[in-house]
Amino acid sequence: MQKNKSPLKESIEAAVEAGQEIMDVYHTDFMVEHKADDSPLTIADKRSHTIIMKRLQAFGLPILSEEGRSIPWSERKKWTDLWIVDPLDGTKEFIKKNDEFTVNIARVKNARPILGVIFVPAKKLLYFAEKDLGAYRCDLNDGFNVDNSDLTQIIKVSQRLPLQPRSSTPRDFKRHPYLIVGSRSHQTPELKQYVEDKRRDFESVDFIAAGSSMKFCLVAEGQADVYPRLGPTCEWDIAAGHIIAEEAGTRVFQHASGKPLDFNKADILNPWFIVSW
Repeated sequence: MQKNKSPLKESIEAAVEAGQEIMDVYHTDFMVEHKADDSPLTIADKRSHTIIMKRLQAFGLPILSEEGRSIPWSERKKWTDLWIVDPLDGTKEFIKKNDEFTVNIARVKNARPILGVIFVPAKKLLYFAEKDLGAYRCDLNDGFNVDNSDLTQIIKVSQRLPLQPRSSTPRDFKRHPYLIVGSRSHQTPELKQYVEDKRRDFESVDFIAAGSSMKFCLVAEGQADVYPRLGPTCEWDIAAGHIIAEEAGTRVFQHASGKPLDFNKADILNPWFIVSW
């Protein structure tokens, strides 16, 4: 790591490098293993994890990763500043080869995300945010090299989010449908009921199915009005998307109470939540 490289810049480089390694595996006839909870695991998950761990460990902060060792709460409860990482979010989408998988890297301080990077390797789309800096999308399809650019240059070639401003105030949903984005592989009865309820509230409602943390990105871009997650997720699934959505201007809150979400909890499972304009 270059001397004095910022955590955000290093996170961006780590996510892009890991994504490139993931794509090398993506185009092969890879094997699929299954973890103890029966969730799928591939060599791409492992290689991405190795790259990200190597890059982030230089900061001397603890790392909570989906593919890392299980760390007991007695140790984690001392962590006030840490990384939360999902080396390959959407492994099911990766296996299906539908391009809807991401690399997620977040930094969490005092239980709240302060930095987040999401890279969509198959689409070469980079999303990033930092507390009070704003949220951005950078299209790397034109060959722009993040390694050879400083953070100022990366921001300069990026688009500030949202791309299409939304509003929490009533809009003309007759001409512009109320857009809900939800899970492609984990649709629950509660999500389906949520969509039906909105169909009674608005004259026109569209539902967009998407995999991985791309759902956060669609709301942050302004491509959707709301992302209701009425099903289980873990902290590494949402930490990066949380700060990107917030810095874009959305609200992220618990479905039941309306309270903010906390991270590095004793239980790494998240409560149901809503991301909304």
